[in-house]
Amino acid sequence: MKLSTIGLFVGLLLAIAIAIGGFSAFLGAVVLGAIGLAAGAHLDGDIDLTTVLRGRRD
Repeated sequence: MKLSTIGLFVGLLLAIAIAIGGFSAFLGAVVLGAIGLAAGAHLDGDIDLTTVLRGRRD
């Protein structure tokens, strides 16, 4: 699936969230979308989240 198609679906879902739940639901959808994007990019190998999740070690 092309990224433009995925972007279209995300935009439509965010529009539904703001229409049904208001601004707080919109913000929640944006936060969950960002978490999903980060997880998907990590699984694809585009970014490495292990350094962020592991924390700082002295």
